[in-house]
Amino acid sequence: MKSVDHLIVTPPSAVCSRRQFLQRTGSGCGLLALAALLNDQGWLARAAPAGSLSANPLLPKSPHFPARAKSVIWLFMNGGQSQVDTWDYKPELTRRDGKELEGFDKKTGFFTDQVGPLLKSPFKFAQYGQSGTWASEIFPNTVRHVDDLAFIHSCFTETNNHSPALFQINTGFSRMGFPCVGSWVTYGLGSESQNLPAFLVMYDTLGRGVPKGHAQNWGAGFLPGVFQGTALNIQGAPINNLVRDEWMTDSQQRAQLDLLKKLNRHYLEAAQDDSELSARIESFELAYRMQMAAPEALDVGREPEHVQRLYGIDRKECAHFAKQCLMARRLVERGVRFLQIYSGGMENERSWDGHVDIEGNHRQFGGETDWPIAGLLTDLKQRGLLESTLVICCGEFGRLPVSQKSKKPGRDHNPHAFTTWMAGGGVKGGAHYGETDEIGHKAVVDKVSINDLHATVLHLLGIDHEKLTYRFNGRDFRLTDVAGNVVKGILA
Repeated sequence: MKSVDHLIVTPPSAVCSRRQFLQRTGSGCGLLALAALLNDQGWLARAAPAGSLSANPLLPKSPHFPARAKSVIWLFMNGGQSQVDTWDYKPELTRRDGKELEGFDKKTGFFTDQVGPLLKSPFKFAQYGQSGTWASEIFPNTVRHVDDLAFIHSCFTETNNHSPALFQINTGFSRMGFPCVGSWVTYGLGSESQNLPAFLVMYDTLGRGVPKGHAQNWGAGFLPGVFQGTALNIQGAPINNLVRDEWMTDSQQRAQLDLLKKLNRHYLEAAQDDSELSARIESFELAYRMQMAAPEALDVGREPEHVQRLYGIDRKECAHFAKQCLMARRLVERGVRFLQIYSGGMENERSWDGHVDIEGNHRQFGGETDWPIAGLLTDLKQRGLLESTLVICCGEFGRLPVSQKSKKPGRDHNPHAFTTWMAGGGVKGGAHYGETDEIGHKAVVDKVSINDLHATVLHLLGIDHEKLTYRFNGRDFRLTDVAGNVVKGILA
């Protein structure tokens, strides 16, 4: 028989020499000193409690500095609202109507073979408010609030196609796979409400489809899934699976969730970096809490009749958007952090994408949104919520000052210029920042990139956009990538 002595491992001696003792303890003291120095410099991450990945990641977090806004309502004019037909008045465009634009790059828009001459706005413009803001006739109610709005006329983007432009304004990148601004905000700040989703999205309820790029526009990218947006259904229950089965009692459901949580947390102990499982655990708990809170919060029928009329729910042309705006106010009241409402569906005449008949297209969508937006601003102000709620309104890009040839002239995409307005949440009402050229073709004064726009939104929420980061694939990512400056000219 062969000897097995070579398999025997002698345990180390429990007794060590004085030199060994000093070596071991000295190294330990050195590491403690190093840890103290790193902590003083802010380079040492705080120790996470055991099972921290399964703790609720949506609990409210402190901002980097005092916030001016606590929540955001983003009114997204899907398809690309025309700046020269809404908020960027250009009398020179009227004077040069029908003339060719010399040196124009036909590749600026999407349809290179349909480029026509300069086209004046078909809408009348007038000045409103103490700020003397020029505005189009398609917003007869919103214009009453111009002294509460801060306009950025010099926004631009980097692409002339809907999907990448939507990705860029929502995520900061023109390609898919990155977290959207709502996900970054909820990742950074959590939510004041623990009974409702922190980030909610509402899209077209008239069957005209979702924005191009679909749910990628409100996705969490590489952030944990708990931070992605929750899109409300356009038919049936606004959120799926909120009604408990008739045969199950509350105590039975609670017992099921407790068992599921126990099993999942047992697994987490062996796989502490499984953020997706942590998000799944919290999603089950949130769904349980939402069973009572969500139906009540989303039921606009609970509002007095005069409030419903204020939003235009009784008006056929805008009832769908009015309900969404009223829901947004009810949700902000209940602590929801970020809401996004899309006006318009998939493309072309089903959205603000006025390639054909810019007059008919924008008059229709102006009629769908004007009364509800005015109602929202009025209601927020009356309730004292406008000071803490940042309202944003824009599309993914603007539209060209030249016409797109068709039976009724339209306008093609324009990445070089679009207008964004903001209200409440620390912005300076009646302010106008930046300028486009004399015909509204390109931003030329105080140009504002998408990174700048995002940096400004985060700033108003008390977040330093350079400090809000997430490590992925060995790199610290942020919403504004490696750029972005706060637009201080619109801050109150």
